[in-house]
Amino acid sequence: MEVVTQKTAQTSIKPVKHLSPWAIARRKFLRNKIAMVSFVFLMFVIIVSFLAPYITTQDIVKVNIGQMSLDPSGDHWLGTDKSGRDVYTRLLYGGRVSLLVGISCTLFVIVLGTIVGAVAGYFGGTVDNALMRFTDFVLNFPFLVFVIVLKTIFIDVSGLWILILVIGALSWGGIARVVRSKILAEKENEYVLASISIGCSPAKIIMKHLLPNVLSTIIVQATIVFAGMIVAESGLSYLGFGVPAEIPSWGNMLSFANEPDVLQSKPWMWVPPALAITLTILSINFVGEGIKDALNPKSRR
Repeated sequence: MEVVTQKTAQTSIKPVKHLSPWAIARRKFLRNKIAMVSFVFLMFVIIVSFLAPYITTQDIVKVNIGQMSLDPSGDHWLGTDKSGRDVYTRLLYGGRVSLLVGISCTLFVIVLGTIVGAVAGYFGGTVDNALMRFTDFVLNFPFLVFVIVLKTIFIDVSGLWILILVIGALSWGGIARVVRSKILAEKENEYVLASISIGCSPAKIIMKHLLPNVLSTIIVQATIVFAGMIVAESGLSYLGFGVPAEIPSWGNMLSFANEPDVLQSKPWMWVPPALAITLTILSINFVGEGIKDALNPKSRR
């Protein structure tokens, strides 16, 4: 009987599955209700904005004097602006532009900052000093003033991609510093020393060994940068130095509504883009916090 009982106990024991760190992080993120709601909302905004041409057929540029400053109605869900253009249509297209600027600037900043930080952290010495002094030089520029100056200089060729290039070129310093500090800590581990001893090239060590181990930090920083880039585009466009006036963006919509009469009696012109910016930024920040908690081994959520 004892032998049978032991066999039964052995056969009833099931092997325990060991989840990877990324699988654990995914499960923790899915359990974070605030982060998930924010993620769903953010995906909804992105999808709706980029599908704007298929959702609405209203003209976003044509001035219609006969429909200036109309109240919200069945024909114009969010009313019209001072030029007779449909606010709902411009809100969708404006989100498309603002998100495009935010995503493009984020990719530019993350790639450039990661490259500079990884090279500086891995090689150290003279290379580190040179790259970090150049990073300090870039960070010392007053961001808003320098963007305005560059946009004024390149006024003849100003456009969306010039704005993305200018913002990205002035915003990568913080990422470079964060990545450098992480690489400095990681490169002292035994697996890196073993890779060096067997003759692996620096590029291979950085790409295949170091960067995967600091990827979680880069992802969290990317969410912070994404929110910051949308705020930067909106602020610059509001001041008239961002997205060209003929291209609708959330910042441009706020800029066009910058009059006492509009602010007091025509809220449909400025409340929708203001809410869109606020809710999108909050969603990105909540998603970033959720990712940060999910990738933190000490978090129990």
